[in-house]
Amino acid sequence: MGPVLHGLVKLQSVENQLRAIKAKILRSRRNVIIQENRVRSLQSALDAKREEIQLTKIQADRLELDLKTKDESIAKFRAALNTAKTNREYAAVLTELNTNKADSTKLENQLLDLMKNIEADEKDCTEIARQVEEEKQRLEVIRKESDEKVAVYESQIEGVQKDWDAAAGSIPAEPLQIFKRVADTYDGEALASVEQQDGRVQAYSCGGCFMGLPTDLANLLMTKDEVIRCPNCTRILVLRASE
Repeated sequence: MGPVLHGLVKLQSVENQLRAIKAKILRSRRNVIIQENRVRSLQSALDAKREEIQLTKIQADRLELDLKTKDESIAKFRAALNTAKTNREYAAVLTELNTNKADSTKLENQLLDLMKNIEADEKDCTEIARQVEEEKQRLEVIRKESDEKVAVYESQIEGVQKDWDAAAGSIPAEPLQIFKRVADTYDGEALASVEQQDGRVQAYSCGGCFMGLPTDLANLLMTKDEVIRCPNCTRILVLRASE
């Protein structure tokens, strides 16, 4: 290979380093985002539980009001029993009294169930709130660690970027532009080596997409120092260092 292809091979090596460091930055920041989402999810659960408690308390207040009204009715019917003048009137009042007592018992049971639900939900709130605070503290630790790592990675990027610029400076404009376009397409992997198929002579394939290559492409790479691309995946073809 001539200076152009050798330059592209060197640039590919530096490109791999650069993208590897950038990937580390993304992973580090992704950890922060994941933890932020966890805190947000717990906080949403806490808010929903608190709203549920508030609604249950409103329902309990209504039941207490109904129970108070029912107790007042019971008191009136008890008083009416003492003033009943006939057995028929007494029986009618007693029926109303018993009906109201049954309704009152039903309301009391419903109210008791609601109070138990409120108590259980408040315990859940306490636990979720504890988890929120715990995860917030963990978030701060993760964010601090991430910031420290990112600062180191960004410092490394500065050095590798200088190497990239130096490598790119030795490559003519057109091959460099092709390299950049293909690298963006394949997450940095712009080059592909020409592979010999199963040791067969004059049978080659692309090391990037593994599709067969015309023999004349391999022959051109042996004689010309220019960008030759795979007809299938469009990566820039290069010979192995040993070839």
